Amino acid sequence: MRRLPFRRLISLATLAVIGAATLGTTAACGDDDSAAGGGDSGPVTLRLGYFPNITHAPAVVGVEKKIFEDKLGNGIKLETKTFNAGPAAIEAIFSGALDATYIGPNPTVNAFSKSKGEAVRVISGAASGGVALVVKPEITSVEQLRGKKISTPQLGNTQDVAIRYWLKEKGLKTTKEGGGDVKIVPQENAQTVETFTSGAIDGAWVPEPFVSRLVNAGGKVLVDERDLWPDKKFVITNLIVSTKFLKAHPDAVKKLVEGQVAANDFVNTKPDEAQQAISDHIGKITGKPLDLKLIKQAWPTLLFTNDPIASSLKTGLDHAVAVELTQPVSLDGLYDLKYLNEVLKTQGQAEVTQP
Repeated sequence: MRRLPFRRLISLATLAVIGAATLGTTAACGDDDSAAGGGDSGPVTLRLGYFPNITHAPAVVGVEKKIFEDKLGNGIKLETKTFNAGPAAIEAIFSGALDATYIGPNPTVNAFSKSKGEAVRVISGAASGGVALVVKPEITSVEQLRGKKISTPQLGNTQDVAIRYWLKEKGLKTTKEGGGDVKIVPQENAQTVETFTSGAIDGAWVPEPFVSRLVNAGGKVLVDERDLWPDKKFVITNLIVSTKFLKAHPDAVKKLVEGQVAANDFVNTKPDEAQQAISDHIGKITGKPLDLKLIKQAWPTLLFTNDPIASSLKTGLDHAVAVELTQPVSLDGLYDLKYLNEVLKTQGQAEVTQP
């Protein structure tokens, strides 16, 4: 038998090693995709984001009471991650680190706009209300806000847009730089009580539980945002999903929606248990349970609903355009309520109109 030259043997051996490495790399990539919910060979992983606060009560209760795990079943692994601000959650969606998240209306619009309508879909509502302007007790009218400092959670966020538009309607000007007739000071909600009691700010347009905290610190509600909306309803929290995940795993998304509906049912029918679950769960995350009395104080200002109240999101966008914090954008295609309505119909509940 003719012997192959030594150089030829080396070449063949090298090709064999490269081939084996390539095969191993391909197999590893397949395993990674499966673990992230992108493959068909293993269980799907659904990575869900939410905020540890009262306005995300359905999410908090759904995780704490294992409602989502129950609805997702054995074939879908739930991984959760908490956020303190909408932009961070949206960035996680964009980077592929998150599949779905509970989030406010403005970040929802921003994500849809920045991705040219491609990245996310609203698949359910979660909560309405729970926002107010709290001021020093001596302030009794909007005109007395002239020259005052009012804080909001973040420049351009949902509450920031709300107060700027409300002031504009009342004839008072604001600027993004904090100037104008009323000086808007964006700051972390956690700072608000301290800056309010120290006199650094004269009030704040914030969500619960910070409304109740400011009231307990001596403030008073000048504007309950519910009074500014038809039927006192406006979206404060949506459930959105990555469009990529929705297309790849529609069954998982439907089961997630089943979990959302079940969590809202628990929140609405067992408020005492839900409030305790929220306190306990926030304690596990932060190391300090949220005061149960504070939760009960804030509870009546919130409505937990599966309806995303799409009209209020569109109006909020119009308000943001009016105060020059964003550009007009079409919201066509943002909502995909197919699975929500299937779940509601199965349970004999009224369906939600697809925008």
